[in-house]
Amino acid sequence: QGQLVESGGGLVQAGDSLRLSCAASGRTGSSAAMGWFRQAPGKEREFVAAIYRIGGNTYYSDSVKGRFTISRDNIKNTLYLQMNSLKPEDTAVYYCAARVGITRATITSGGYYDYWGQGTQVTVSS
Repeated sequence: QGQLVESGGGLVQAGDSLRLSCAASGRTGSSAAMGWFRQAPGKEREFVAAIYRIGGNTYYSDSVKGRFTISRDNIKNTLYLQMNSLKPEDTAVYYCAARVGITRATITSGGYYDYWGQGTQVTVSS
């Protein structure tokens, strides 16, 4: 079994920064890849960023590229998302995800991941 616990969300103003954390335990601590997704009210869940454990290759959605940075501390088994220059449209519940098993899905799709956190709310006021 494994567990993912997000933290770091909150209410900020446009232009501010936040850093989200995701603590991985159990099987998720050695996951091959991890990612961040978000879901705004009335909208579908969307990919934000992802990172491979080996090599550290990263992927970003166009909407956050250049503003968000995903990183991973393999010793602490913690995933981070540094969010700078936040915009009101970044308001959403942010979810951490991890892939432990084998899959043919792509890293930017929700189906790639087999473990999910409970989410943390990020609200950006204008």
